[in-house]
Amino acid sequence: MTAGVDTPDVPDVPVIADTVRLAAWMDSLGLGTGAALSHRYISGGTQNEIYEIRRGDLHCVMRIPPPCAPPDRDKGILREWRLIEALGGTDVPHTPAIAVCTDPSVLGRTFYLMGFVDGWSPMSTRRVWPAPFSDDVAARRGLAFQLIEGIALLSRVDWAARGLSDLGRPDGFHERQVERWTAFLNRIKGRELPGFDEAAAWLRAHKPLDFIPGIMHGDYQFANVMFRHGAPARLAAIVDWEMGTVGDPKLDLGWVIQSWPSDTSVSSDGYVDLKGMPSRGELLARYAAVSGRQVDDIDYYCVLARWKLAVVLEQGYQRAGGDVRLQSFGPIVLDLMKSVAELAASTDYRG
Repeated sequence: MTAGVDTPDVPDVPVIADTVRLAAWMDSLGLGTGAALSHRYISGGTQNEIYEIRRGDLHCVMRIPPPCAPPDRDKGILREWRLIEALGGTDVPHTPAIAVCTDPSVLGRTFYLMGFVDGWSPMSTRRVWPAPFSDDVAARRGLAFQLIEGIALLSRVDWAARGLSDLGRPDGFHERQVERWTAFLNRIKGRELPGFDEAAAWLRAHKPLDFIPGIMHGDYQFANVMFRHGAPARLAAIVDWEMGTVGDPKLDLGWVIQSWPSDTSVSSDGYVDLKGMPSRGELLARYAAVSGRQVDDIDYYCVLARWKLAVVLEQGYQRAGGDVRLQSFGPIVLDLMKSVAELAASTDYRG
């Protein structure tokens, strides 16, 4: 075991590479200076490892690529850092930015520390909402409204004033989408995806009614937010900024709405049960009210979001190997691509 680690000595549970070097780096920044450092592995995969760290009165979380991650993941970590740092002082619920390290002599990879958020993730509830949301339908509806308000507030942040002018390429954002993701699919392509060409053609022929650039999360859903404990529902933080950029914030809205059930009076599939939640119309109205943006072109964003999601999941399927979870994406992608082609063909959107 590495000195100062309180993680149980269990095989295959990652630990921080060198807590002595980490403590020295923290000392240089006055972070828990001189106190003992302990840490606990929270979660991770091929792209990131996440650790809870305690040192003196400092309680924080580290996000760092594992040793096996490709070199460009360090740039991704720095990109995430810039986004959460830019949100400081805004009304967007986020994890406070504490410090970032780009010196590989400390832990071998770029990493950052962010404030620990005392809350819960819908990913950990196993389709059963925690009390009081399990029994109180009105309180449960608040979770969905808070989810939508999170990206509505995000869309209002002045990204240029926050130093993010060079983070993305908002000019020509929509004009690039079809070509970019078509080229991406061609690089990983291992099979035909019926419906892909039809949806791509629809996207080339349509555009949003307006385009107001802003910060977008890129993978916005219940899986990537945390809530405060207890009622009423309060969004604690938007997390996991791996796909964050400056682009069109309404694509985050499309990401949520494209999979929202048309009937929320019955249980839904997925990692959360949306029974009793607000309707699509109610969520769109809340987004419009908080963001100040029109949502009349939501069909365009739903087509783009679902089409893009199918391509992203296809990448996972193509690299699945013996991973049963990634193998399961195979039929999901086919269903998604078929449904997005049908959605494009059935909508009367004329933008």
